[in-house]
Amino acid sequence: MALSLCCMSHSPLLNLPGPPPDVMADVEAAIEQAAAFVADFDPQLTVVFAPDHYNGFFLRLMPPFCIGTAAQGIGDYGTHLGALDVPADLAAECAAAVLEQGVDLAVSATMDVDHGVVQPLERLFGDAAACPVIPIFINAVAAPLGPLHRTRALGAAVGRYLAGLDLRILVLGSGGLSHDPPIPTLATAPPATRDRILHGTAMTAEQRQSRQDAVIAAARDFAAGSGALAPLNPEFDERFLAIVDAGALEELDAWSNSFITEAGGGSAHEIRSWVAAFGALAAQGSYRTDHRYYRAAPELIAGFAVRTAQPTEVIR
Repeated sequence: MALSLCCMSHSPLLNLPGPPPDVMADVEAAIEQAAAFVADFDPQLTVVFAPDHYNGFFLRLMPPFCIGTAAQGIGDYGTHLGALDVPADLAAECAAAVLEQGVDLAVSATMDVDHGVVQPLERLFGDAAACPVIPIFINAVAAPLGPLHRTRALGAAVGRYLAGLDLRILVLGSGGLSHDPPIPTLATAPPATRDRILHGTAMTAEQRQSRQDAVIAAARDFAAGSGALAPLNPEFDERFLAIVDAGALEELDAWSNSFITEAGGGSAHEIRSWVAAFGALAAQGSYRTDHRYYRAAPELIAGFAVRTAQPTEVIR
């Protein structure tokens, strides 16, 4: 078994008009560097830890973690629409192994995934269905949220399972860092939106276009210094990145949910995907991060970061 890691932020704005060319060129160059790392590693399997944005998981039943034995992209924001290549037997074995290690998670035999899963796959592989993938959902938007140490335990359990496979495996974390985009809540959503996030009611083409327009407008206002979104927090982001770069993941156990929200914004909880991915890598021993990129990018409504990493002792 050979294991490598890539973690990266995602943003609908990567696929939408609006961000200035210089910002896009800088971010795209960092992503291309990560894609070259992945191409050189040539994984036979990718395990992606990612959140959802009320497109596949809803408040009628919101698990903290869920693994998909089959999955399909919903095509939001111009991303992949259709089936992913999920090896059902391996995904089921992984779920059983994680449960055996005392980490509870749900299993979906038909998981709908949005840009949180699909965008990094497209950017790293060129095609979201190009590599066999096991998708693992981590709730990062709907309260109550569990403590970070449970997310780290999930990643470690997955990593111990992967250690028994004779494959080149990429662990991929998608999300973060500090950002506070206009994600609806049950308490504040208008009736149609409330019905969608509660029951999963399908959005019409008009509703999808309206949401897309709202994201573009929110990013424009945010980059101009107006609007109601919480500001990005580079200090929070750099502190988090320093911890994962140092391999000191246990330090994150002390980060309360309220601290993450107050310091990083409502969607900063997407750092959970990074914690799980690095937890999986750390289960194999010490590691080193290679490509390191960070930009506070209000034009993308994100503290945008990319990391690649591999075990200190690489065995191929």
